[in-house]
Amino acid sequence: MDFWFLMAGALLAFIGMLFHGIAGHIKYIGNVEESDLAPLSKSLSWVSWHSFTIFLFVSAVSLAYVAYYPEFAFATYPIIGVNFLGALLFIALGLGGHKALLKMPGAYLMGGTALLAWLAVS
Repeated sequence: MDFWFLMAGALLAFIGMLFHGIAGHIKYIGNVEESDLAPLSKSLSWVSWHSFTIFLFVSAVSLAYVAYYPEFAFATYPIIGVNFLGALLFIALGLGGHKALLKMPGAYLMGGTALLAWLAVS
């Protein structure tokens, strides 16, 4: 168990959470609110956007916790899995017609978090 890889992963996820939750909210949710989407679509957009922000927060807290309490190393495996699969989703959708996703930091953020956590436990 490597403390510094876990803390680096936690820091990456935490910085991502701040950027996503603040700067991303201003840009994305501002565009959603100004759009002609149906009210339900706007509400669901808010929920999905901030669910990802919460996910980043939970990833950061979980990795930091395991860094200090390595007996809970098993908690890193779901964090690794969901971040790895999320990165793959960004890449697959980006290559499959949603090219704008490849320009966004999501795949790199999630892939980096998964890699750092995996390096910590391997």
